[in-house]
Amino acid sequence: MSDDALTANSHNTQLEPETTAAVAAAAAAPLAPTREETSVLSTTEKIGFRLAHRMNQGAWKRFWTFWQRHVGSLWIQISTYNLMRVAGLENFEKTDAQRPILLVANHRSFFDMYVVSTALFRRTNRQFRLFFPVRAKFFYDSPVGWFVNLVMGWFSMYPPFFREAREVKKREFDKFSLRRLIQICSEPMPNIIGFHPEGKRNLNDNPYEFLPAQPGIGKVILAARPQVVPVFIAGLGNDLPKQVLGNWRGGEKVRVRFGAPIDLSAFYEKGDRLRTHKEIADFLMTKIGELAEEDKIIFSTHRRRDAEKES
Repeated sequence: MSDDALTANSHNTQLEPETTAAVAAAAAAPLAPTREETSVLSTTEKIGFRLAHRMNQGAWKRFWTFWQRHVGSLWIQISTYNLMRVAGLENFEKTDAQRPILLVANHRSFFDMYVVSTALFRRTNRQFRLFFPVRAKFFYDSPVGWFVNLVMGWFSMYPPFFREAREVKKREFDKFSLRRLIQICSEPMPNIIGFHPEGKRNLNDNPYEFLPAQPGIGKVILAARPQVVPVFIAGLGNDLPKQVLGNWRGGEKVRVRFGAPIDLSAFYEKGDRLRTHKEIADFLMTKIGELAEEDKIIFSTHRRRDAEKES
């Protein structure tokens, strides 16, 4: 908070400690959608949102983060430990542990960010809160989706976006979700936000080819200016039973590679417009691409060595 915010009036009378604390708490309080924004949602969607919104605040968020760290990450580790290969954690460690970190990654599988977060929970000593902005379809429009958000993400799949909803009017709610995401990315808290600039899963057989970056991430970064760390992920499938069994029967190695924090200061001098948003998003994908090239070289070398051993 700035010095100006700590003055009561033009005579520079200092606020009482209780008042200062109240102001700080109000500034950090989660935003709420307007009545107009929530009016476009169905009753089921409203309940799903209110549930997730509450679970991502205060004591509830701490409660679910505890389970996420000690239970969720444990079963993922058990299911992948023979296959998991993690590199570049020293780059993640370079970041400020008390400021938000935006992890930007390519998107190949439903399980990408679960594996990334497990690497952070199990291989670092950082204390943090996870948020995974998600498409609202399924996760917010049915009780089954709410349940999956609980058992798979411990309610961290939040905030929801309706940009691909069949009913265009529901996209009105995305105005709130964008404001909330910007708040999460800018508040002085150890938040980690997992984001896929591609916007959806890339089903191309080649893990080193990406979909075009969507500009929304650029808008968030320009407004919030979080720390940004690129991540490349490969080796994960979308068939959960097959993926788990592959840990013991032999499957493709799951590779997670963290890059150095990205300096985006050059973009902050540009105007807040769509072109700048897209330039930022494209730049992020080039950084993920650099990690992909590193993986391509290393992974191909390992496969060649394994083949030579078997021959």
